Amino acid sequence: MSALADATRRTTGDEGLDLLFNNAGGYFREARLTDLGVEYTFQVNHLAPYQLTAELLGDLADDARVITTSSEAHRGDQIDLDAVRSVDEFSSWRAYQRSKLANAQFAAELGSRLRERDDRGVTSNSFHPGAIPGSGFFRHLPAPLSGAASALGRLPFATTPAEGAATAVYLAVADEVADATGRYFADCREKKPSTEAQDPRAQHRLWEASAELLGIDEPLAPSAGDEP
Repeated sequence: MSALADATRRTTGDEGLDLLFNNAGGYFREARLTDLGVEYTFQVNHLAPYQLTAELLGDLADDARVITTSSEAHRGDQIDLDAVRSVDEFSSWRAYQRSKLANAQFAAELGSRLRERDDRGVTSNSFHPGAIPGSGFFRHLPAPLSGAASALGRLPFATTPAEGAATAVYLAVADEVADATGRYFADCREKKPSTEAQDPRAQHRLWEASAELLGIDEPLAPSAGDEP
């Protein structure tokens, strides 16, 4: 992440970064731990954008927008911070759900901390892009399911990659969401995420635990005496 942050700084120069789009991620079938001792899906889908954002906070321009790809898959789960350090009883779907919930909680907590501790007007939101069979996202599913997803992508009513990107583009450029922060969107409209995603204490715990797992200083840490 440090190398990517450095490359970004070289590209943007002194002008700063107007848009940080945390979109990279995936669905992984194999149970494995990273070198940090963290479940792979959680590190790729959540900890990587968390770290990149932390490294680039000082390089964001005034009124910059941070956009993080979550998913409706975040619903119906909660984050067990002990479970992300293990692959016991691993479920690829539960791991993906957990990471997408983390994306929504991260974006909300970032929005809150930016509002409280940064006066540059930087915003943070997350969104659901939709299920897009033709995107290639489902290629790591078992063969019958990946083949079915590929076939669906060829049907005329299937969501296209362009349609799936519409909400991201909306959050990136639309004037009506210039001041929106800490929110969740789908189909170019604000939508309520799950109860767990909205829990400020869960958001705060995840933020602190993420810095601990990465071994970095907590970004936008509260001042002494601030309430969580």
